[in-house]
Amino acid sequence: MPGLSFSTNAFVRFSVCEAVERIAAIGFDGAEILADVPHLFAGRRLDSELAGLKAVLRRSGIRAANVNANTAVGYYDGCFWEPLFEPSLANPDPDARRWRIEYSKRCVEIAHELECPNVSVTSGRMVPGTLPSESLELLKDSLEAVLRCGEAHGVRIGMEYEPGLLVERCGELEALMRALDSPWFGANLDLGHSHVLGEKPEFVVRSLGARIFHVHIEDIARRKHYHLIPGLGEVDFAALFRTLNDNRYDGFITVELYTYPHQPEEAAARSLAHLRQLIHEKPQVDR
Repeated sequence: MPGLSFSTNAFVRFSVCEAVERIAAIGFDGAEILADVPHLFAGRRLDSELAGLKAVLRRSGIRAANVNANTAVGYYDGCFWEPLFEPSLANPDPDARRWRIEYSKRCVEIAHELECPNVSVTSGRMVPGTLPSESLELLKDSLEAVLRCGEAHGVRIGMEYEPGLLVERCGELEALMRALDSPWFGANLDLGHSHVLGEKPEFVVRSLGARIFHVHIEDIARRKHYHLIPGLGEVDFAALFRTLNDNRYDGFITVELYTYPHQPEEAAARSLAHLRQLIHEKPQVDR
């Protein structure tokens, strides 16, 4: 069964090295690295931070599970701006789109340096005045450039679909995979998003199959897109683990709780305690 990881995007009140040290001390097998402020924002020089992070990963004995390049809040010099995922790979402004392409390529280089097998990206939201079909063509062009970089560095690109984004459902991601037809392009599958959308996990995991490069999990209550500590919502994690195992998924499963910046260690520890007792749970057999 794959290892459990925790995302540093819950530890935004700590440096990336402190975040990884704390995630390792709690007992996780891996750490997802936030490629944004206040961690590894690829828009600035990161030589010393990368050297320190590599040392921490080596010393702690855990691995970089994924480089999360979904957001780029650092682009706005610290001023929060919505839509959160802009400038996206589908942004109609060529300069903004070019910036995101170069940013994503730098994240690929960071993943390579960290011996991390994948980088996650999103499509961004739909932009008023630009038809979704037009945005998808821009997205494909951008991804082709990023995928060339990924192939050159041996790093896979996983698209994360999410409610409200241009690519927001499993079927849309499948269509994009077919259009790009690259072994370096796959899914950063957030099963909480699938739950919000009402998608059956068995169908999603079977449909995406070996193209699932990395998995995000979190609990969800009443299909509201708000990430909760596993055990506080309605997601059946034992069933999710069985589904992933049945489909031979062997990558990292990362708990993503950016909603808990005020108590990241407690959220991480409670998550691990809840999930560890379920990850090897055997299905009940009727007698």
